[in-house]
Amino acid sequence: MRPYSKKFRHELKYYITFDEYRILRAKVKSILQLDTNSTSDEGYLIRSLYFDNATDVDLYQKNYGLLKRKKIRVRIYNGSDHTIKLERKNRVGEYISKESLSIRREEYEKLLNKEYDFLLNKNTSLSKDFYFYFRSEVMTPRVIVDYYREAYVGTISDVRITFDKYLSAGLNTIDMFNSEIVTKEALSQPMMIMEVKFNEFLPTYIKHLINLDAHHRSAISKYVICREVLIKSNKV
Repeated sequence: MRPYSKKFRHELKYYITFDEYRILRAKVKSILQLDTNSTSDEGYLIRSLYFDNATDVDLYQKNYGLLKRKKIRVRIYNGSDHTIKLERKNRVGEYISKESLSIRREEYEKLLNKEYDFLLNKNTSLSKDFYFYFRSEVMTPRVIVDYYREAYVGTISDVRITFDKYLSAGLNTIDMFNSEIVTKEALSQPMMIMEVKFNEFLPTYIKHLINLDAHHRSAISKYVICREVLIKSNKV
């Protein structure tokens, strides 16, 4: 049973090695379809700019292991401004929901300049939530998170298995469209992240095929990992 009536899904995360990835990838490719957003066998580039408040509440909620948490981010794909999403990701235990608002490039620039009135002009409940949250919590851009996602999808229970590779943190800018961005690898090779998402249940044949119990499940946060890279680099 899901904890709320909104669109919550299961999300399970695992650290895997490159050797495990090669085996799992071959199995997954045999039964699921490659995500149509993929531009090559590597998948597609996801770049996110994460926001947090003055006390870094989202960072420390994860480190304190709180059951219920959220993240605010702007996300683009393959470095393009064609699709820009302002997102709120909510988590309750292993359940997640994602709420997205499409914004234009000039609206993204306004977010960086702390000009939030355009959110009220969109006149939706989600845009108003974002407006009051940015205003009341004094949200600030914290870190750019990059990785390549190789995603496979299935129709039963809307299952989605992804391999997230080359996780990196932006070091010198909080502008996702800065052509001179410098990134630093956040996970030592050959480690990567596998995510398994589904609605009501994970189909038995997939569970048996990828043998989840054989892998290291962890409460992985790409935001936290990349913030820690900045902190270690004295670029908090």
